Amino acid sequence: MKKSLVICALFLAAATPAHAQFSKPERAVEYRQAAFTILNNQLGRIFLAAQGKIPYDKDAALRSAEIVEFTAKLPWEAFGPGTDLLESKAKPSIWTEQARFKQLATEMQAETVKLTAAAKTGNLDNVRNAVRATVKTCDTCHDDYRSK
Repeated sequence: MKKSLVICALFLAAATPAHAQFSKPERAVEYRQAAFTILNNQLGRIFLAAQGKIPYDKDAALRSAEIVEFTAKLPWEAFGPGTDLLESKAKPSIWTEQARFKQLATEMQAETVKLTAAAKTGNLDNVRNAVRATVKTCDTCHDDYRSK
């Protein structure tokens, strides 16, 4: 139930103007952390299936891929003014290297589109390749901009 509420909140927040949804930096951090939690959960499900650790279900993989693709668009606007001063795993270099950070976000979003396309084929090998490429873009950004 809680996960459903978080997903609903993210979808509603995506439709709300940015200035209204982040009246405080704390709200922006909560929003981006929620988006990343959903991304991690849904991408993780596909990754586990691609590794053979759970059974591959093409319909479940497609649903997860579609959620990943949509959610990949959400967290970036929440790295705004004042959010660099709050406790989070975000490294300070995000705010000094905005162009590179945005580039990595764009690359990740492009890979999520490919992941959805691969999932639509129902072919596990296609999904396996696409999820690895998507995870690689996540890892690149985490290596540069996320504290352990």
